[in-house]
Amino acid sequence: MRILVVGAGATGGYFGALPAEAGLDVTFLVRPRRAAALRERGLRITGLGTDITIAPKLVTADELSGPYDLVLFSVKSTALRQAIDDVAPAIGPETAIVPFLNGMAHIDALNARFGPRPVLGGVAMIVTTLNDEGDIVRLAAMANLTLGEQDGGPSARVDAIHALLDGAGVEVHTSKDIVAEMWHKWVFITTVGALTCLMRGTVGDVTAVPGGAALGPAILAEAAAVSAAAGYPVPAEKIAFTEELVTRTGSPFASSMYRDVLDGRPTEVEHLFGDLLDRARALTVETPLLDLATLHLRVHQHRTRTAK
Repeated sequence: MRILVVGAGATGGYFGALPAEAGLDVTFLVRPRRAAALRERGLRITGLGTDITIAPKLVTADELSGPYDLVLFSVKSTALRQAIDDVAPAIGPETAIVPFLNGMAHIDALNARFGPRPVLGGVAMIVTTLNDEGDIVRLAAMANLTLGEQDGGPSARVDAIHALLDGAGVEVHTSKDIVAEMWHKWVFITTVGALTCLMRGTVGDVTAVPGGAALGPAILAEAAAVSAAAGYPVPAEKIAFTEELVTRTGSPFASSMYRDVLDGRPTEVEHLFGDLLDRARALTVETPLLDLATLHLRVHQHRTRTAK
């Protein structure tokens, strides 16, 4: 099976490196600058006792030809439109596309371009970042994928992808309701993103001050209300997990979006927050805290653009 990984960042690089190291036919579609860095240093993963270095097979958009059997789609939402154009030559009649972006707007975009049949739903649970050298650094032990058909039906191709990646050392699960899984992660991501970005601190920083411990659950209630109104109520155990996470005393946890804000980088505010608020308005769900967090992030986004 020919596998194309679109993007070799903190998520795509990690989940593409494992099957490549296991000997599968994996190619990374990257920008010329990233290709040059990877050819010089290799694709490296470090942290938590992990030490992997591979010489990845690379291709840039002008070199891409297809079709590929499996496309793992992992780019920032800000690069989504261009990445869809770039990957088009790799998509054939039997190609399976598994995206691992957060939110739901990318599913709409992929469906619109390629039709819903090749597009699976996917969720990546991983905490990684790129260091100054472009290496992937693991920050937590959790690293797994979940995939499934958008309509939830049984799927021989999902079973085949599961078996392939599992055999290559990737922790992978399948779901009969992957759209719900995507919504539930969206709730989690926007909750921790809004909390840490709005307060400009870690969970421990927020809970250390009077009233701080109440903010995370209040944001979570808004995000979960949108998901429920859309037809995907968040299970009680997931609500409890997130509530515990955002109220944990002394916790150093912070969202990747918060790290982007601290570093003065653009964020995925429109893909994650703007789209959620649009759906909330359509569903007549009030979200005052998420509205405020979105405004805060939009101001940050404006400042990063005008600073160039």
